[in-house]
Amino acid sequence: MSKFQELINQDKPVLVDFFAEWCGPCKMQAPILQDLKKNIGDAASIVKIDVDKNKAVAAQFGIRSVPTLMIFKNGEVKWKQSGVFKADELERLIKQNS
Repeated sequence: MSKFQELINQDKPVLVDFFAEWCGPCKMQAPILQDLKKNIGDAASIVKIDVDKNKAVAAQFGIRSVPTLMIFKNGEVKWKQSGVFKADELERLIKQNS
């Protein structure tokens, strides 16, 4: 939990992908996030959290469906939405919350 707090307390945006191994849409989101990372470089961090292995973190942020994506900056939730998102849309949201 403290490691997660460290991650989201960065002064650059941190995109967190709450996912599960058994989730079909989560598997669709994974390569999109890889493309996004290539596009944004060090402008933001991308973190994947397996909800089955990190139940406390998932519960703390009210994750009820996967995939759920969240953008944090300085430990504060800037954006949260469930579903699969395109790389360009996520890039726009990251820039908006930089």
